[in-house]
Amino acid sequence: MLDRTSATERYTRGIVAAVVAVVALVLAANAGPARAAEPPTRHTTQLTDSAASAGR
Repeated sequence: MLDRTSATERYTRGIVAAVVAVVALVLAANAGPARAAEPPTRHTTQLTDSAASAGR
């Protein structure tokens, strides 16, 4: 026949389960997609004085 567990053991198991759940949620929240090492560079042309005056 099964023996009843003590109240302390039940509370301890509940607290351990809660801690494990919180740790799992924190780890899942931090496991997002990886970020790129560098943002993609935009290729823009800079007008120099000679190019700006030639376009006028």
